[in-house]
Amino acid sequence: MERKRLDWLLAETVARFGAAGGLYRAPGRVNLIGDHTDYQDGVVLPIAIDRDIWCAATRRGDRLLQFVSLDLGESARVPLDDLRPEALPHWARYPAGVAWALQHEGHALSGADLLFQSTLPIGAGLSSSAALELASALALEFGSGFTVAPKNNALLCRRAENEFVGVPCGIMDQYVGALGVAGHALLIDCRHLTHRPVPIPADAAIVVLESGVRHHLAASAYHQRRAETEQAVTLLRQRHPEVRALRDVTQPMLTAAAAALPPVIQKRARHVVSENARVFAAADALEAGDLIRFGELMNQSHQSLRDDFEVSTPEIDLLVEAARAAGALGARITGGGFGGAAVALVRGVPIDQFCAHVTSAYRHATGRAATVFVVRPAAGAGPLVLEERGDRVRTRTYRLPDGRFFVDYRFDHD
Repeated sequence: MERKRLDWLLAETVARFGAAGGLYRAPGRVNLIGDHTDYQDGVVLPIAIDRDIWCAATRRGDRLLQFVSLDLGESARVPLDDLRPEALPHWARYPAGVAWALQHEGHALSGADLLFQSTLPIGAGLSSSAALELASALALEFGSGFTVAPKNNALLCRRAENEFVGVPCGIMDQYVGALGVAGHALLIDCRHLTHRPVPIPADAAIVVLESGVRHHLAASAYHQRRAETEQAVTLLRQRHPEVRALRDVTQPMLTAAAAALPPVIQKRARHVVSENARVFAAADALEAGDLIRFGELMNQSHQSLRDDFEVSTPEIDLLVEAARAAGALGARITGGGFGGAAVALVRGVPIDQFCAHVTSAYRHATGRAATVFVVRPAAGAGPLVLEERGDRVRTRTYRLPDGRFFVDYRFDHD
């Protein structure tokens, strides 16, 4: 499948732009536990996944950026010297925002044609936006003759999404997309920007349950939830001046301040404070191979996100219930919420049987078709490694996430 995908992408690139340039990959992510904690300096436990966005990039001789989405059948052009989000379709604002952030940090960019192809469903809560940003960053950097460290790439991509696109996201999606480790989750400290790989037991299956209800964070209640957590910090700081974010708040502090917090603000804060504690406990459970405990923590997280943070939907709740009835050790909404997907931890149940039960129950209850699939923890973003050799014929060797193989193309020497 990867070989066929690569051949097709290279052929499309040559047909559209006259040459095949560099190839770059960035993964989506599934957050196992720890949602809406990252922008309050908290901790999260996501994985980079083996579904991704590939970008084929060809350098131009002018100051123009051209973006082509094979999945959407759309393209957009924008001058490097006049990058404005309102001049672009929504999806193209993400790569343009990366170019804007790179230039704001003093990097000199060359014009480029960027061709994107994805195996990530858009709006499903698997962070297609961060994958699009990271793939674009690599393409623009390599094409312009410089590289940026993975952690710094994560930061500049978050800046692009916050300031150019207008989504006030935290760092989790970009961080795990840039620094993911195959076979592991990352325990990420979003305050200190540090992480620890946590191995996923070999007998654990991570299953994504896509609801078919798309979410749009830039125009949703995501902004409101973030504002509510910031209001909680402001009120709690009056009692505890040392509080910089909800990361600094303990459950006893929150309980003691209950009378001073409006009910909704108290609920939002309670979720974040309790979720941080669950993340640490979940990492410990994974490292001990205690999947039963990990599943319990996932279930508690979903309840908190549904009742205290109020970001779930009836469709997601149905998927979570169906997954548990089919034998999942734990299931929860994943991502920003307001639609998208849930994630389930499965062990000891045939996956085909599990998926069939969930999709049947969901269709019966909603009339909708759920998409259910297994994901595996994958490596973070990077170039598809290219080697060239030969005199008149150049043999290009592409190293892909699933292995290494050769693809031969003939190029005229300059």
